[in-house]
Amino acid sequence: MNLSPDLQLGLLYLAHLLISADGSIDATEFQALSKIKSKESISDEVFKKFEEAIKGKKERDIYREGIELMNQGTEEEKLRAFVHLYKMSEVDGRVHIKEVRLLLYSIKNAGIEFNDVVTRAQALNNY
Repeated sequence: MNLSPDLQLGLLYLAHLLISADGSIDATEFQALSKIKSKESISDEVFKKFEEAIKGKKERDIYREGIELMNQGTEEEKLRAFVHLYKMSEVDGRVHIKEVRLLLYSIKNAGIEFNDVVTRAQALNNY
């Protein structure tokens, strides 16, 4: 079952912040975002809405809105979304301290256990 459009949007907001957290946007990070879009069946309409919504917004506003959207989901949906973000943080071969902070803080604000995210992410062989 796919995430609801609101959770998809929240996931995209946080993914955007994660991709830009280390100051450099790597091609593998864009590929990971594309995989998330495919795995969660994120429509072009939702993706366009995301692109428009982040234009001209400050990071803290994108974060706040992303967390608000994520918190509308069930525990399972939030866990699935954070597994995507966790795996995305690893795709470029290095995990920047800002990515770690963003993930930890976001997971805490969503009421999810970090260990649950790690356990689920490690169970996925390939991303």
